[in-house]
Amino acid sequence: MRHATFRQLEIFEAIARLGSFTRASEELFLTQPTVSMQIKKLTGAVGQPLYEQIGKKIHLTDVGLELARTAREIIAALERMDMSVAQVQGLQKGRLRLAVVTTAKYFAPTLLGEFSRLHPGIAVSLKVTNRERVMERVTENLDDLYIISEPFDEQLLDAEAFVDNPLLVLAPKDHPLAGRRRIALEQLAREPFLMREQGSGTRLAVEELFAAHGLKPQFRMELGSNEAIKQAILAGLGISVLSRHVLVANGSGDPAVLDVVGFPIVRHWHIAHPRGKQLSVAALAFRQFLLDAAKQHAPRKPAARLRSRRQA
Repeated sequence: MRHATFRQLEIFEAIARLGSFTRASEELFLTQPTVSMQIKKLTGAVGQPLYEQIGKKIHLTDVGLELARTAREIIAALERMDMSVAQVQGLQKGRLRLAVVTTAKYFAPTLLGEFSRLHPGIAVSLKVTNRERVMERVTENLDDLYIISEPFDEQLLDAEAFVDNPLLVLAPKDHPLAGRRRIALEQLAREPFLMREQGSGTRLAVEELFAAHGLKPQFRMELGSNEAIKQAILAGLGISVLSRHVLVANGSGDPAVLDVVGFPIVRHWHIAHPRGKQLSVAALAFRQFLLDAAKQHAPRKPAARLRSRRQA
């Protein structure tokens, strides 16, 4: 083990966490041959097999599991050291790791760009993924901050609302209901719905609204991205509910917004971090930057701190 390098441990930790050489190479911006070579050297330094590959799936050996735990401890210790140094240096240097749910990708890069111009010495990384993977990243403590729609697990997360996230009913521009006023929710329930995967924040909000009125929407198709849903709407496959941020991002060529009783459903975007986590100077600065920016641009004062039990 004395001849193992930190880089090798970092690579192995990524493989153990992600369960894939390919995903580890993508996360670390390395080629697969480089990853394979470093793991081969690490295995030689340990002197014991670290994993077994059955088909396309990687299974860690007992020695591999122990090494993965050790690698995480070493990486965490060095990150704490980096944090201490960054606090001494202020915002001249540091690192910010941000993960956001899919819909937040329409505005998060702009905010990060503005923050980076103010603090060019801060190295920034942004991970865009779905709600389920964000939850996994929180439990694995992979990031500094998260932008989510609705907080999940109030004992795990400390979340603060910073801006509204209105959910709108969208339909093809030539839909019979387009242009009508005060459409009843009962009428909407008869329309074919295009929705995100089970457990998404938008889908949960829609299901809750319909259930409160004793109704159940007709889910015609399940799609994995907002862009796919938008294109399916434009193709006439059905109607859907999406965040207003999707329309702001895409501009012309958007579907029609229906005037439905009970809509828009107003949710909020939250900036969150694992409860008890010691935030770095960079993370604290970005959090405050985000809250200040929201106050300047929001039409009304952002909601106070919320600790909701809803899922993101």
